[in-house]
Amino acid sequence: MLIRFRVANHRSIRDEHELSLIATEFDEGTARGTGLRHRGRDVLAQPVLGLFGANASGKSNVLSAFQLMRDAVRDSFADWAKVPEVVPRQPFKLDSVSRDETSLFEVDLVLGRDPVRYTYGFELSDERVEAEWLHAYPHGRRNVWFDREADRPDSEGGEFVFRGEGFKGERDSLVRLTRPNALFLSVGATLNDPQLSAIHRWFLENLRLMTPERDLHARVDYTTRLLKSSDRAEPYRRRIVRLLQSADLGVTRLDTDPETGEIRLWHRTPDGGETPLDFRTEESLGTHAWFAFLGPMLIVLDQGSVLFVDELDSSLHPALAAEVVRVFQDPASNPRGAQLVFTTHDATLLGSEVLDRPLKRDQVWITTKRRSGETELYPLTAAKPRKEENFERGYLRGRYGGVPRVTAGEIVRELSWQEAKDTA
Repeated sequence: MLIRFRVANHRSIRDEHELSLIATEFDEGTARGTGLRHRGRDVLAQPVLGLFGANASGKSNVLSAFQLMRDAVRDSFADWAKVPEVVPRQPFKLDSVSRDETSLFEVDLVLGRDPVRYTYGFELSDERVEAEWLHAYPHGRRNVWFDREADRPDSEGGEFVFRGEGFKGERDSLVRLTRPNALFLSVGATLNDPQLSAIHRWFLENLRLMTPERDLHARVDYTTRLLKSSDRAEPYRRRIVRLLQSADLGVTRLDTDPETGEIRLWHRTPDGGETPLDFRTEESLGTHAWFAFLGPMLIVLDQGSVLFVDELDSSLHPALAAEVVRVFQDPASNPRGAQLVFTTHDATLLGSEVLDRPLKRDQVWITTKRRSGETELYPLTAAKPRKEENFERGYLRGRYGGVPRVTAGEIVRELSWQEAKDTA
């Protein structure tokens, strides 16, 4: 379970910002237990967070930071070795100071049947890993598995500090194999250290990202493979058919074309019958988008993992996007505690209390862009909204920030003025 993420100096995010899934005093009963306690109280975490903000305010860069962190954990041992003394990061480029400062990435996770909190993070420069750390909190007390600093000149991979007996791996051999531009976590997991592998596995298996840039056909193929090659293909087929039917797409059933082997969907006909449509050439883009979303969503729900979706509204109708949020909110449909973090412009998800809005007060975060070009990230609860407020109206009117600073008719007037000037 993800409970917190910190990032600094990544793309438009210059200063350090924190995205927290820990429930606040504004929680309206949606948060789930983490198995942790703090000051005698249970620590709860939200299953859903939505990030809102104007175009180019930095919403996508928050998710991009997660992706860079995951890719670093996955690739630093092998792929970064191909280009020595180069680290693929993306610092804030609008001032010269930030270009030379480190980029920070850190997560707080809760893992294990007997839940333990872990804090893992690192700082990167253009040439190397400047710092890296992994701390565990069994029984609520910090146990430093390792701290790493790059300043020590007589150690190629930097200085490592191991405190206590929390980390039981082959310390000296792993340190010797850790290059300056490789993460110690990646090295340990590659060499099958069981403790480091558990953290490494979360990034590779429990962290899924969906972005508009990723080819829709690839996600269609992913859902199709789930239907064909999974050892649970038939249960997935039944679930996907029910979800296609409930989306009001006119779909009655799903099967495989006996001639081509391709998936095909059957649709209702006006005379009460049904007929198949060629999935690739005759189904609508909306049907493709919903079908493509179902495979990753069901896997995440079954694994109890985390799904990041950039621009949820670009793939789904607002009614379907609201239902996706409700799926993750409801313990009956999400019994394993999967989490959804997404960016969107769809203010209808904020709705009103009367209409049973999908997102609650402490599940909404907002990004704004300062005049310096940097992103500011903060929760809706910073505005201390009342439960009965219409968040959709308040957001669109700019009460919470995160909307474009454009007055009504400004763009029309600008175009009209330019057109008149050009034709004068």
